[in-house]
Amino acid sequence: MLPQKPMAHTANMLPEFLNIQEYDYPLPDDRIARFPLEERDATKLLVFKDGKPAASMFSRIDSHLPEGSMLVFNDTRVIRARLSFRKTTGSRVEVFCLQPLGGYGQKGGKTTWKCLIGNAKRWKSGILEMHIETSSGTVTLTAEKGLAIEDAFEITFGWDKPEIPFEQILEFAGKVPLPPYLKREPVESDANRYQTIYAKFNGSVAAPTAGLHFTPAVLNKLEARHCSFEYLTLHVGAGTFKPVSASDARAHVMHEEEIIIARNFIRRLLQHNSGPVVTVGTTSMRSLESLYWLGVRIITGKLPEGHFFIEQWEPYNDELNITTREALEAVYNHMAVRQMDTIRGFTRIMIAPGYRFRICDALVTNFHQPQSTLLLLVAAFAGRGWRDAYNFALQNNYRFLSYGDSCLFFPEKSRK
Repeated sequence: MLPQKPMAHTANMLPEFLNIQEYDYPLPDDRIARFPLEERDATKLLVFKDGKPAASMFSRIDSHLPEGSMLVFNDTRVIRARLSFRKTTGSRVEVFCLQPLGGYGQKGGKTTWKCLIGNAKRWKSGILEMHIETSSGTVTLTAEKGLAIEDAFEITFGWDKPEIPFEQILEFAGKVPLPPYLKREPVESDANRYQTIYAKFNGSVAAPTAGLHFTPAVLNKLEARHCSFEYLTLHVGAGTFKPVSASDARAHVMHEEEIIIARNFIRRLLQHNSGPVVTVGTTSMRSLESLYWLGVRIITGKLPEGHFFIEQWEPYNDELNITTREALEAVYNHMAVRQMDTIRGFTRIMIAPGYRFRICDALVTNFHQPQSTLLLLVAAFAGRGWRDAYNFALQNNYRFLSYGDSCLFFPEKSRK
């Protein structure tokens, strides 16, 4: 539920030193879930409320959420982003598709993507080629390396059946991009299990894993408690797995990810007053909080026309007394005047201890890697109790990371 009054303290405060060592914990290799459980909702659930952890099961998450809660899901869909080419010499080169440079759904037999390259030294020049068996017959796919983009490259793909969208080419040719810490190749079941049941829009190279636990049965029980379901889209990038290597986490360069949010969703968010806003996953949380800062940009006149981009540390420089409602209304009106059904842009927002949440009241998430930006987000939301929660999980045989068990965090102090 949105706060009705301005906050007493409006500025986020980033610590002078954000020691990443304080966000470390011992994670034995055998506690990393290599495969999912047979049933999605059979995972354990750790409920962290009033500063204390308690054990439950995900199938009972409805009993831990207040009636009338609004659950916000990320409906992105994971693409088969890993392409394995074989050179004429016999060596393999893997091309990991990160982001299209001209939008998704491209036809025409040619498209350019930002990609990572495995064994890049083996591909100094020339065009790679593979032959793919599809429902429309054999397709020849080529790849040509272009300019370097940070630690990636521009790769131009071509294929000889231009009526087929490139995303469909990936479905036939690519592999599921499992997280590197699983240390295994994908199997047939990963195509379904590394995807939420409500996945809709192609674009992610990593799953929004908090949503992997939801089943129709769980959603039905939540609906019976008058919970509402809302959807936004954040296309998850490979940078989500990038560890914080700097001793001071403020030196970490956050990756950018694309967000797409509908005007009708913002309207329903403004109208919601029956219960907490529960974000399903860190990606949904980053999207909602970025939406607030978009509103701040509009109100302060700092939004270039047609340009929605939230910088990494932008929220920590604000000292304006702008309420959540005012910010959301600014975005809604901005879209209404321009007859925009959806707004899309990019965010680099890095949520770390010192951040004050504007929209999110509760968080459903998995257990994250030590010294990761995702763990910093959890610590920002749960406070110092995050360590109690993780210690409890380690002591009670919870399974960790993408295919592991889940958490439901309520902040120790209400943001209201």
